[in-house]
Amino acid sequence: MSQSTVADLLKDKSQQVHAAPKRALFSIGPDITVAEAVSSMARHEISSMIVMEADEMVGLITFRELLQGLNSHGGSLMQAKCRNVMKINPPVAKLEDSVDHLRGLMTELHITHVPVVDHGVLVGILSFHDIARSAIKDVAFENQLLKQYIKNWPE
Repeated sequence: MSQSTVADLLKDKSQQVHAAPKRALFSIGPDITVAEAVSSMARHEISSMIVMEADEMVGLITFRELLQGLNSHGGSLMQAKCRNVMKINPPVAKLEDSVDHLRGLMTELHITHVPVVDHGVLVGILSFHDIARSAIKDVAFENQLLKQYIKNWPE
């Protein structure tokens, strides 16, 4: 069995029935308020938001950044600009990266979302949930193969 890549995960994610409206990448500008970002995240049922400026990714907002922002800004968080709470230049994955590499990156850096770039162009974002779904699918397939092998075991 060949090793899965980030490209495979993105393809699998795009084929999820419940993910049809979520295929698009949602982004905001750095001068948008956190209130607007949170509203957009809630409306689209997503847990991260890419921050773009002049067609370039400059940051990422996830629940972690919102919690850190709440800790540092207190009650005024919702009026803060996204540039003041975003993760600047977040780590990214490339399409050819292995899923094991991505999993290791996310685990080592304690992050839940990684933007994916192809030749410098943002093409998607993957979450730890996407990796978990892929692992469950792989285990189910291997389980099926093992059961088939055992069933056909020569006597």
